[in-house]
Amino acid sequence: MDPRNPDSAGVPTQGAPAESGGPKDAIAEQLRLSARGDRDAFADLYDATARRIHGLVVRVVRDRTQAEEVTQEVYLEIWRTAGRFDPDRSSGIAWLMTIAHRKAVDRVRSAEASSTRDTTYHRQNHVVDHDVTAETVEASLEARRVRAALDHLTDVQREAIDLAYFGGYTHTEVASLLDLPVGTAKTRIRDGLIRLRDTIGVGR
Repeated sequence: MDPRNPDSAGVPTQGAPAESGGPKDAIAEQLRLSARGDRDAFADLYDATARRIHGLVVRVVRDRTQAEEVTQEVYLEIWRTAGRFDPDRSSGIAWLMTIAHRKAVDRVRSAEASSTRDTTYHRQNHVVDHDVTAETVEASLEARRVRAALDHLTDVQREAIDLAYFGGYTHTEVASLLDLPVGTAKTRIRDGLIRLRDTIGVGR
């Protein structure tokens, strides 16, 4: 994620220890400026807190790849909702950590729910033994095709698809995270899925 372009994706690689709250809460000031669209302030905020936020997410999610994705979502929400921060109610870092913890827990719950659904489905529909190795290879190839096809989407379509189908969020949640009307979020997801279908179909 390029902190000077908060709507882009990336992985936190830098970050000095974040300042704690206090009468001169630097993070609170960076949030205030970010809420006004100051990208330099947001970049400073990212540099100051990325290591700590990512560390919290890793501890909850326990998977570094997913933790990187969740951390991106955290900073996207921070950029979108910085105006909601109230310095009279909490310190800047506490507000950020609350968002990060909530996002991480949501990802864990989503993964657990998906795993439970898959297990239940296979138990209910298992009839005969099948070639697990062949099935695994086919699933891996399919996932690779989907990932390649994502490159053909527009940035806004890919962002919505990532949240809805790789992040496990509902259309309403995607709309909230991207600060969009629900109808617009649904349109981006629908158009992205159509393009994915067409791209994967051509590649087969």
